Amino acid sequence: MIELLKNIDTRLFLFFNGNHTPFMDSVMGIAGDKFTWIPLYALLLFFVWRKTKSKMWLVVLSVAILITFSDQISVHLFKEIFQRNRPCHNLLLQGRIHLLNGECGGMYGFVSSHAANTFALITFLIFFFRRIDFAICMYLWASFVCYSRVYAGVHYPFDIMGGMMLGIFLGAIGYKFYFHYNKKYAD
Repeated sequence: MIELLKNIDTRLFLFFNGNHTPFMDSVMGIAGDKFTWIPLYALLLFFVWRKTKSKMWLVVLSVAILITFSDQISVHLFKEIFQRNRPCHNLLLQGRIHLLNGECGGMYGFVSSHAANTFALITFLIFFFRRIDFAICMYLWASFVCYSRVYAGVHYPFDIMGGMMLGIFLGAIGYKFYFHYNKKYAD
């Protein structure tokens, strides 16, 4: 069964990674750059400030702790235990991968830390803002960022799905802790 899943994952990866154009290379290169999303994060901070004012520190602290946990869990409890090579480190796929910018990243890819961290953040914020239009926009954005990782050749689709599930789980737990402490420190 595991081999069947790996085969499906590899075929999906080759399909999504193999459909590239110079234009999409540019778009996905921008999507994968850590500085691209700074204006979005600033906008999200502004909306958090508008909603919380003086208690913004609790949201920022909660998110910082959440992302730290998400990142560390995705590496130490998943990547280091499962030790599944990234597709760009898979010798059987050499020559068949479109590696964007020639960068592969660390040796292991399951689960995607990008996916875990992004989905942890947006799950927390979706619970925080409780708006369907916001939720739809955030899930579309996070899915786009995650797709860029497959397009770039650094993650299999199941790496992304595992990271998404981990992020959603951690984001929900992180919000529960925030909600508890927010009530405790209510004005």
